[in-house]
Amino acid sequence: MLPLVAGLGTTELLIILAVLILLFGASKLPELARGSGRALRIFKAETKGLMDDDADDAAKTIEQREIEARQQAQLDAETERQRRGDTA
Repeated sequence: MLPLVAGLGTTELLIILAVLILLFGASKLPELARGSGRALRIFKAETKGLMDDDADDAAKTIEQREIEARQQAQLDAETERQRRGDTA
């Protein structure tokens, strides 16, 4: 007996499998599953990277944020001067 997946019974899962075989053919299903697995792996890695970045940002002190803001302001001012053609 197949376990229930998201509230679907055995009959529903068999119908879904039959439709997939009809749509893609039996030879394409392993390739489709492999591609889906790769996409899931990449998605998980990217979301883990985003969570790590958030944790790093939360660990910064207020002083570090102020220093970074000043440095960014200086870079922005320098970029603006170069854009206008000022050399001062």
